Amino acid sequence: MDKRFWGILLVIILILGGIFFATKGSGGNSSATSAQPTNHVEGKGSTGVKLVEYGDYECPYCAEYYPVIKEVVAAYSPYIYFQFRNLPLTAIHPNAFAGARAAEAAGMQGKFWQMHDLLYQNNDYNNQTGWVSSTNALDDYFVGFAQQLGLNIAKFKSDFSSSQVNNAINADVSAFSKTGAQEATPTFFLDGIQIQPSDTAKSFEQFLNAEIKKKTGSVPNIPNLPS
Repeated sequence: MDKRFWGILLVIILILGGIFFATKGSGGNSSATSAQPTNHVEGKGSTGVKLVEYGDYECPYCAEYYPVIKEVVAAYSPYIYFQFRNLPLTAIHPNAFAGARAAEAAGMQGKFWQMHDLLYQNNDYNNQTGWVSSTNALDDYFVGFAQQLGLNIAKFKSDFSSSQVNNAINADVSAFSKTGAQEATPTFFLDGIQIQPSDTAKSFEQFLNAEIKKKTGSVPNIPNLPS
């Protein structure tokens, strides 16, 4: 083999190496790296205060907090924004990611919050019945939920399996990791600061009133919330 052969071989190796490192440096999967976190927000937010929950649809603690959050958000809706983001703890909740997929797929037809509610309302705390214990939650339960909501079932199933939905959920997980908080659900942030309210409306009321007063100088007149 002459020097010319070795020269050509070296050029080929350098070109392939350059392609490899360029791909690695850009993240490889451009659709995953360009995906943005979800933006499911309720409330009019007249005070600018924002409460964010990172939740897991299979998590029994999230299910316990769910009716409390509903009550608090309904009472404070004129004053705050409430945002939900996905944090499926798949190591301990095998159907959590599927639940997040169902909610995001419904959201692509304008029914995110309705599916969000159905998932929590049908969460079995003991993880023994219903969608949380199903080996085929999509066909056994989620399609039925979608029918209740009047969704286009073919589109729902297609969106459920799509990379767009998958990437959006992973973008939420990535956004959570950047907060530096311990991975647990539910986790709450009030104007970007982690808070740890108990599962009572009064507990949330204390945090919200303090933050609203800090921003506006006064506390809104909220009907008595149960303790």
